[in-house]
Amino acid sequence: MASHIVGYPRMGPKRELKFALEAFWDGKSSAEELQKVSADLRSSIWKQMSEVGIKYIPSNTFSYYDQVLDTTAMLGAVPDRYSWSGGEIGFDTYFSMARGNASVPAMEMTKWFDTNYHYIVPELGPNTKFSYASHKAVTEYKEAKALGVDTVPVLIGPVTYLLFSKPAKGVEKSFCTLSLLESILPIYKEVIAELKAAGATWIQLDEPTLVKDLDSKQLDAFSKAYSELESSFSGLNVVVETYFADLPAEAYKTLTSLNGVTGFGFDLVRGTNTIEHIKSSFPAGKYLFAGVVDGRNIWANDLAASLTILQALEPVVGKDKLVVSTSCSLMHTAVDLVNETKLDDEIKSWLAFAAQKVVEVNALAKALTGTKDEAFFSSNAAALASRRSSPRVTNEEVQKAATALKGSDHRRATPVSARLSAQQKNLNLPILPTTTIGSFPQTVELRRVRREYKANKISEENYIAAIKEEISKVVKLQEELDIDVLVHGEPERNDMVEYFGEQLSGFAFTANGWVQSYGSRCVKPPIIYGDVSRPKPMTVFWSKMAQSMTSRPMKGMLTGPVTILNWSFVRNDQPRFQTCYQIALAIKKEVEDLEAGGIQVIQIDEAALREGLPLRKSEHAFYLDWAVHSFRITNCGIKDTTQIHTHMCYSNFNDIIQSIIDMDADVITIENSRSDEKLLSVFRDGVKYGAGIGPGVYDIHSPRIPSTEEIADRVNKMLAVLDTNVLWVNPDCGLKTRKYNEVNPALTNMVSAAKLIRTQLASAK
Repeated sequence: MASHIVGYPRMGPKRELKFALEAFWDGKSSAEELQKVSADLRSSIWKQMSEVGIKYIPSNTFSYYDQVLDTTAMLGAVPDRYSWSGGEIGFDTYFSMARGNASVPAMEMTKWFDTNYHYIVPELGPNTKFSYASHKAVTEYKEAKALGVDTVPVLIGPVTYLLFSKPAKGVEKSFCTLSLLESILPIYKEVIAELKAAGATWIQLDEPTLVKDLDSKQLDAFSKAYSELESSFSGLNVVVETYFADLPAEAYKTLTSLNGVTGFGFDLVRGTNTIEHIKSSFPAGKYLFAGVVDGRNIWANDLAASLTILQALEPVVGKDKLVVSTSCSLMHTAVDLVNETKLDDEIKSWLAFAAQKVVEVNALAKALTGTKDEAFFSSNAAALASRRSSPRVTNEEVQKAATALKGSDHRRATPVSARLSAQQKNLNLPILPTTTIGSFPQTVELRRVRREYKANKISEENYIAAIKEEISKVVKLQEELDIDVLVHGEPERNDMVEYFGEQLSGFAFTANGWVQSYGSRCVKPPIIYGDVSRPKPMTVFWSKMAQSMTSRPMKGMLTGPVTILNWSFVRNDQPRFQTCYQIALAIKKEVEDLEAGGIQVIQIDEAALREGLPLRKSEHAFYLDWAVHSFRITNCGIKDTTQIHTHMCYSNFNDIIQSIIDMDADVITIENSRSDEKLLSVFRDGVKYGAGIGPGVYDIHSPRIPSTEEIADRVNKMLAVLDTNVLWVNPDCGLKTRKYNEVNPALTNMVSAAKLIRTQLASAK
């Protein structure tokens, strides 16, 4: 019985690639040094999987930024603004597309399906010229082969690539990117031919868009593409991989009818209904890559249950055609439990990171061949039983409080228009008020202070003094810049979710459980293992300290319940909404304490609300109902004069705008600039938004500094569709990933742009 891994984490067990990338971007290391770090990581990963016994080991899942951008490079689909002159795409062009440069902005970045991973959105049009411009897939296959490891090169499939693209700037929004299918297939044929010539016997084409709601034209594109590629597949085995959800019946039928395909990969963790499709109609003679080991979470697999599923599928597909696999790439989970020193033994026994999941896959494959490791299965069963019976998982008081939420929609009693009027009398803000999203640059010194405090190398007194000094600097800077509503800069926080999880019960934390979010950006998701409550205030001390330093309004900064949920590894023994309601009640207590402490503006970030939207439209309403309800729970009991902000970023929000309105926040700041101001189109289409709104005026994920004129132009576009009295001026997102020599001039230009337009509006009266 064979085993297969869809993909593997890229950053390394201790974020080796992150540090190599940032050193390269900062000019502190060479391209050769970056390439050596990445080659060492790949070598280690391939050897590890080979030693465990995995038969189908992936290659070309490594990336310097993201796999969709790698495909854009492979196809030579570089937007004209990057002045690429042809040939093999190098780091300069590649990273300019990802991050922008001094003269041109980056390409749009958005979420990969319903994960916290981001990809760079391809920009295509009828005049896009394609050419084979990155030989990365072939190079990495040869690299592994030279190490004695025969791998399965992985490519983003042609239809998924086009469906995840957008019309380039200046191209009609109605342009159908699928019309370019015939233009990109010749490149795929070239790549496949080179892989065959290099000795590849299997390739993997990822077509995860098949799990979404596709129309007949989109489904026909798959049939057309794979019919065209069939002759290129001759002499190769081809697996088409899907993940993250069930396949609808028509998509399943389309997939399993594709020409030239040897096997099909399914997520049988999030796509349990697909099992029934397989049992009723799986094509004879084809391989089934059964994704029974969860690639999206960190809980140990229920090996007995997975083995039962596999044994039920074995007579359907044939013993020699059933391959045990992960549900998706393991890049969405942490790297290796061996590196964990902070977790206690009990919780550690409940978990499996990427390295452990590779072992689970192989153990299941062996069990199917009759060589079951009884000790390994018994240990797994004992760990699962321990988790089910552990008293630290359940808190009856919390369960009762969450259950009692039923029967109320938890709306604030006064309409938002009346609240805004009361808040304006209280805050006395100018039109087009300026603010930032929360965080300020996290300097090396600041990280050192936090690290030493956690390691008990400095006293609490010295730690508080250092953080107070940093807050004072940030407050003073904002006052000098003349920003209207201030933030304290979050110097006490390494991560917006981790910080809160560390102070809530029911959470556990890793030392090295890093997961890539985009580029070099890694996050360390908390693990929610039990019922959630707030033992004591979490932010009140710092917020009150910051407010005491200024007469201007100081925002209290919180992370919302849906974002904490979606950016954590969540317990899988109760419905997600139940856990979310528990978190909402904990945040509600914090909001009330901030208000009692004199904080008049409180931001409850819901950056990940859109991210958790199910991939199927039929499931949207249920999710949005409990997600929006969770947000309202957090602030339903506060005074009209207390202004509630929320923040969202890097997703397509137009399709959920009514739910955003239903959140009933007083002000929402939302990503806008990097996505070509798509958000504004919803207001052009007639949606009325009566609360305050701050569509981001510049992209903080790029080091590029926008001019005053550029920001003013963006604000004027906003004023064409939004009322002057509701518009706020702010960046797209928090500033923690930027440097002060980037932040200071960018914010200076932002404030100057707001003042310029205020003057213009006043003179026009």
